[in-house]
Amino acid sequence: MRRWGYYDYFRPSIPRAVKGGIKAQSKRGGFGESWWARCWIGVLESFNIGARLGRGRSYARNGQVLSIEIEKGEVKAKVQGSRSKPYDIKIHVKTLSAADWRKLAKALSHQAIFLAKLLAGQMPEDIEKAFKGVGLSLFPEKLRDLKTDCSCPDWSNPCKHIAAVYYLLGEEFDRDPFLIFKLRGMTREELSGLLDQAGDKTTIRGTKHKPRLSHEGKEALFPEPLTSDVSKFWSGDSVSDDLFGEVLIPQVTAALPKGIGNFPFWRGEERFLDAIEPNYVKASPSGLNVFLGEKGHFDDSSK
Repeated sequence: MRRWGYYDYFRPSIPRAVKGGIKAQSKRGGFGESWWARCWIGVLESFNIGARLGRGRSYARNGQVLSIEIEKGEVKAKVQGSRSKPYDIKIHVKTLSAADWRKLAKALSHQAIFLAKLLAGQMPEDIEKAFKGVGLSLFPEKLRDLKTDCSCPDWSNPCKHIAAVYYLLGEEFDRDPFLIFKLRGMTREELSGLLDQAGDKTTIRGTKHKPRLSHEGKEALFPEPLTSDVSKFWSGDSVSDDLFGEVLIPQVTAALPKGIGNFPFWRGEERFLDAIEPNYVKASPSGLNVFLGEKGHFDDSSK
């Protein structure tokens, strides 16, 4: 990034309009809903770069960020500014050593709630305390732990383009908190394997051994043998009428996408769930009619 001299004059610029860029999904106000996302944003705001934070938020909301790639210890992004060629962004995060990760995994193995939640794919609250307990930190704490660079001519580092990427990363951490671990050098799968190895084998691995069912138990689970007649299997002749019980429109609309969460780095004009939920509202009555064998409002057979 170019460093301007004391007498150089930097004129305010207007970014070029972008179609299909990554847009922030948070509403007006702060970025990041979870504590870990807010901690990440706090690192950016601690740099005290003044008005560039506001411009970075505008860039993030207007979709000026064209792409973001997250790897171990590194984020690469492209941001469209006022020039024809997008600016190249690089954010380097200091990764933890293999010895540090083993030390952390050993400490977490003695915290039953932490270990259970992490192995279930959840980010426990207060996990930062576990890091602190072994002299580590989940988030970069010192300037040397975090290096940023942008190909723009702005003298400030981080600049508004880097700030825009920071804010979008905060939103992405809301969707997938384990990306923070990836930036520190450990993927979710690697962390799960490390925790499984370091965990108490008598309590964690012992649960993998399921008790054997007795002969009577098997009969209770399978009271009717499966038919060997393939034609009856595919025709559904042996299926009882009340197999599915009472079929109703789900009380929670779009339960599956809501459980999965927001789409990664969404590029739409509105929030992903806001865009997809009306489709579920319209499709549910039609799907129920198809299941019940009735004609609904969406029947196209006459066309």
